[in-house]
Amino acid sequence: MRSALQRTLSSWRAMAIAFIGGVLLLVAGPSVFASLTAQTSNASPQTVASGTLKLTMSATNPSAGFSSSITNMAPGDAVNRYIDLTNSGTLDSQGLTLAIASTGTGSLITDGVAPVTTRALRVTVRSCVAAWNQATGTCPDAGGAVTQIAAAPLSTFTSAQSFTDATLAAAAGLRLQIQTALPDQNETVTNGTLPANTVQNGSVGLTYTFTEIQRTATTTNS
Repeated sequence: MRSALQRTLSSWRAMAIAFIGGVLLLVAGPSVFASLTAQTSNASPQTVASGTLKLTMSATNPSAGFSSSITNMAPGDAVNRYIDLTNSGTLDSQGLTLAIASTGTGSLITDGVAPVTTRALRVTVRSCVAAWNQATGTCPDAGGAVTQIAAAPLSTFTSAQSFTDATLAAAAGLRLQIQTALPDQNETVTNGTLPANTVQNGSVGLTYTFTEIQRTATTTNS
């Protein structure tokens, strides 16, 4: 027969094993305990849609816009072309600019530096709220024409030039007159030989790039 001491040790050993087993069960298997969960959701999906930013241009009849060449210019001449510039997207825009890439005769792109006195082609951009009178080159609106970009040599437009009205609302547009002018200047042709750095008998190719950026981002509450 086991002694009372042996029986006591066996009892404590059994209790210790049961305790350790319970601890291991709690650590290794908490998923056996039940929990409460509640949820809610909107009955129909919320729609979130993004906008668009688009800038388009088209010649304004009867003007041929930029598709028509300008030829045989003399100092003092100015030629107007007419285009409609439209923010055809759904987002308002800002930061409207124009850059012109010019290739060809240097004296028609950049003013001469002393002692050279040649004056390069100038571009001016004006807008009119009403439709331009293309026969006279005038703006019939009561407020008159707005100079969006003042006359500047082609070389200036290597960097984008900002419009006076630099914002365009969605679906809004500008009726533009783009004037190309060869400034007054004096040259002397001797015995049929053109002078050095002449503006005569030259030509340039012009690519007009209008740019707008999206309106300032907003945070709304509703």
